[in-house]
Amino acid sequence: MSTLDTRLKDVKTVALIGHIRPDGDCVGSCLAVYNYLEDNFPDIKAVVYLEKPSEKFSYLKNFDRIVSDFGEDHVYDLCICLDSSDTLRFGEAVKYLKLAKNSVCVDHHITNLRYAAENIVKDKASSTCEVLFGLLDEIKISKEVAECIYTGIIHDTGVFKYDCTSAKTMEIAGKMMEKGINFSKIIDDSFYRKTYIQNQILGRALLESIPFHDGRCIFSAISKKVMDFHEVTSADMDGIIDQLRITEGVECAIFLYETSCREYKVSLRSTTDLDVSKIAVYFSGGGHKKAAGCTMTGSVHDVVNNLSDQIAKQLN
Repeated sequence: MSTLDTRLKDVKTVALIGHIRPDGDCVGSCLAVYNYLEDNFPDIKAVVYLEKPSEKFSYLKNFDRIVSDFGEDHVYDLCICLDSSDTLRFGEAVKYLKLAKNSVCVDHHITNLRYAAENIVKDKASSTCEVLFGLLDEIKISKEVAECIYTGIIHDTGVFKYDCTSAKTMEIAGKMMEKGINFSKIIDDSFYRKTYIQNQILGRALLESIPFHDGRCIFSAISKKVMDFHEVTSADMDGIIDQLRITEGVECAIFLYETSCREYKVSLRSTTDLDVSKIAVYFSGGGHKKAAGCTMTGSVHDVVNNLSDQIAKQLN
């Protein structure tokens, strides 16, 4: 019996929650558990609570059952928290954790605060989906669950490019491929494919990017005014930070976009031993050594200067 199966004894209702602005690993892990429960524990009533994810993940089974309205209070036997290092990142959905009779956190962030009754955190894992695989009975993993797990892994490894990718990561991905998933289509449609508007905003971000610290760092910023003009949302920003990251000579890339007046969502990426998770934590954020984020206020100049000071401490 798998680790997750043992935790479902006497459980009749389950809430599945993930972080705000859900990415591939968040959506993939939440729907992987939902579909696993539907396949193997049909008597358990489960609900996935997430902010509305990008439509590019709509190929995942039961994507249309994700609940993005958190108005109704409900007490669940178990709340399974996925891919979030702290409770603030759940947004309004945090109430289902607070009301639940029991809770389990499954995560891979080194900055995880161990906020659930039980915390299964593997910070050496490539993704939450990799951690989740170890909790499921492999025989019971359907093709649809495999699609979810594979999606999470490719998004948090940059299609197996990032340093978090291990031999174990590749082994799990291979096992998901053996379930019959269309792995190449999943990669193309959810990771690489962009709309015309997404290409426009990517082009603008790259065109207006600015190097600093003698070219060892680079940043780009998109204002709310520009986002409104192009009619884009946070979901359309995927991939920009990764393009900045691979600029020749760059050790640290920063991308920020305005979420409200003088408030910015900041993404940080490192290509060396520079630990961006320390920088993100300093500004009340979190993440991994080479990929982290936070929210900051002020002008673009203020935000970048404050980040630059913390980066300089490590570069020097």
